[in-house]
Order: sequence, then structure tokens, then C-alpha cells
Amino acid sequence: MKKIVFICSIAIGFYSANAQTNQTESFSFSLKQAVDYAVQNQNNMKNALIDEQIAKAKVNEIVGMGLPQINSSFDVKDFLEIPTSLIPAEIFGGPAGSYAAVKFGTQYQATAGFDASQLLFSGDYFLGLKASKTFVEISKKSTERTKIETQATVSKAYYTVLVNQERMKLMEANVARLKKAMDDTKALYDNGFVEKIDYDRIYVTYNNLLVEQEKVQRLVNLGLYLLKYQIGMDIQTNLILTDKIDDIKFDVTENVNVEKFDYGKRPEFKLFETQQTLAKLDLKRNRFAYLPNAFAYGSLSANAFRNQFDIFETSKPWYPIALIGAKVTMPIFTSGQRHFKIQQAKLKYQQAENNLDFMKKSIDLELVSATTNLQNASKSLEAQRKNIGIAEDVYRVTKLKQEQGVGSTLEMVAAETALKEAQTNYYNALYEAILAKIDFDKANGNLK
Repeated sequence: MKKIVFICSIAIGFYSANAQTNQTESFSFSLKQAVDYAVQNQNNMKNALIDEQIAKAKVNEIVGMGLPQINSSFDVKDFLEIPTSLIPAEIFGGPAGSYAAVKFGTQYQATAGFDASQLLFSGDYFLGLKASKTFVEISKKSTERTKIETQATVSKAYYTVLVNQERMKLMEANVARLKKAMDDTKALYDNGFVEKIDYDRIYVTYNNLLVEQEKVQRLVNLGLYLLKYQIGMDIQTNLILTDKIDDIKFDVTENVNVEKFDYGKRPEFKLFETQQTLAKLDLKRNRFAYLPNAFAYGSLSANAFRNQFDIFETSKPWYPIALIGAKVTMPIFTSGQRHFKIQQAKLKYQQAENNLDFMKKSIDLELVSATTNLQNASKSLEAQRKNIGIAEDVYRVTKLKQEQGVGSTLEMVAAETALKEAQTNYYNALYEAILAKIDFDKANGNLK
């Protein structure tokens, strides 16, 4: 008996530990919280932030090129054959004009030393440094654009789930209402007040509605999976949405003044603007290439000569060498290479200007298009909302007539079908209006 109790205790403890391990996390997110979570966990955002760090590291690398450079070296040579030199033989009493082959030096030689250099002036360097800082600005603008794209994508996924959840609630109400109508018709049929075909019509409609309810439930689950994917959350995590569809406002100005729009609100425009600045700096850099480059340098080293490999013997001498110097280089003739580099830089700058102008026109078109789409979607949503009210009244009257025996089941089924169609059209219009609202906010630079 003790053994059984002991085994059961172990099993219960193992089950409890396993249950705690497998317990999934749960989050309740508003749209803002979902976007904030995506900014911290979505892979595209992570990579954009890493790109910023890479750009900053690149700037520091270029800065280091203009700071003092110090290097050390140590070189050991073993001459298996000592180099031979030719000297005039007449030094040793030989005939004039002849040479004698002699070997100078030792078998082992070593050189150890330090050398340093400092850039004094370089047009390429100083403009390249400024361009690298502009490159950091490009990476920041790119991160901002990625953040806005992420916000728009997450918002669409978030509201998709909310719309499907609302559809699910309405579907449950429809199922309950039709179930009651089917039960009432069954009771009338059992008492001989209606024919079996009347009951069969409602029964078929009810079964179709159950199938559609299952589809909507799958769409809700799929939408949640998609939202978790968009924000970088584990797909098994329990996620609850706290925002409501009713909180969305679809108000939009009838006319958008494109001429007064601040293009700086759009990160895409600022990105192209920064690229234009970078192209201008590149043009200056190529022009400055005609200027001289200057740098200072110094070297301190020592040589050791040995016939035996005792390089590090402290009692034997090392022969020091020290020098300092300065060097100035200036291009004189490059066969037109620098001229054509300047021409390329000019053309690239013109391209950057054209791209910036094209972006302005694209933003203008997007503003007008987004405004028109939102206006149309808002009108359509309002019309579909009224249609639902009318369809509900028709169904209520038809159901009342059928209960009083002055209406047919066929009319009630038709009213039910019309109501369901009106509801479907409404939620489709609601979804389109939400997408149009997000695109409108994005076009106007309202997403941050």
C-alpha cells in the first residue's frame, strides 16, 4: 500500500510540473499594445534596428581612418644562402673592369619596430565622413518607414479579427433565432398546422447556417494566427483583443488640399530627400578629389644580425633606426578618370532629384486616392447599416405573420436569407471601410 501511495505521489507531482511547463502565456492587447509588441518582436523591425547599429558602426570605422594609425612588426630571416654581391676586383688587386663575387651579412637577421601615420588633409575623407553620417540618417528613415508599414499591417490584421469576432457573435444570434423558429415550426407541424415541407425548408436553412458558423469560427482562429505572426508572437500564445469596432471613426474631410500637404510627414519622402543629400555629397567628394592629400608618418625600428640563432640574446647589439616624415600627393593626370567620375556623380544627383519629384507626385495621387476610397467606403458602410435595419424589420414582420398563420414559411425563409445577406454585406463593407481608413491615415502621415 505504501508503494502504491508513493508511486501515485510521484505521478501527481510529475503531472503538475508538466502542466505548469506546458501552460501557455496569455496577453490582452489593445491595438496600440499590439503595435508596440510588434515593434519590439517583429523580425523586420529587429533587422531595421540592427541596420541602424551597423550604420553607426560604419561611421565610427570611417572616423577611425582619420585618427592616428600605429602598427608593429617583427621580421626574422634565415638566409640559407647569404646574398652575393659584386664589387670591383681592382680593390683587391685584380684587373680593372672585373668584379669579384663576395658575400656580406650574417645568416640570421631580425627587424622589430613600430610605425605611425596621421592623416592631415583629404577632401575624400572629410566628405566621406559627412556622407557616412547621412547614411545613418537613411537607416533611421528606413526604420521609421518599416515601423509605419508594421503598424499598418498589424492594424489590418487586428481589425480583421475584430470584424470576424463580431460576425461570429451575430452568427450565434442568428443560429439561436433560427433554431427557435425551427422548433416552433416543428411544433406547428406536429399539431398539423403546417406541412412537412415548411419544416424541411427551415431545417435546411438551419443546417446551412451551422456550416457557415463553423467557417466563420475558423476565420476567427486563422485571423488570430495571422495577427500573432505579424507581431512576432508565438502562435500557441493566448491572445485577447480589447479594442472595439465601435471605437473606429470614419470621418474624413471631403476635399484634401494636396498643395498644402507637408511631405515631411511621410518617411518615404524623407528617405528620398536624404538620398538626394547623399548624392550631392558624393558629387562634392569627386570634385574634391583634385585637391592634394597630406599625411605625416614616423617609424622606429631596430635590426639584429647574428651568425647563430640567438636573436634575443641581450648581450648582443640591436641597431636602431628612427625617422619621421610627411607626404603630399596630388593627382596631375588620370586620363580623364576623375572627370568621368564627376559626370557619373552629376547624373546620379539628377536621378535623385527625379526620384524626389516622382515621390511627391506619388504621394499626391495616394492622398487623393485614399481620400476617395474612404469616402466611398464610408457611404457604402452607412447604406449597408440601414439595409440591415430594414432586413431585420422585414424578418420580424414576416415571422409575426407566420406565427399568426397569415404568412408562409417560404416567406420567412426568404426573409431570413435576405437578413443574412444584408449582414454579410454590412461586415464586408465594414472591413473595406477599416482598410480604407488605415490607408488614409498612412497616406496622410498619421501613423507614427
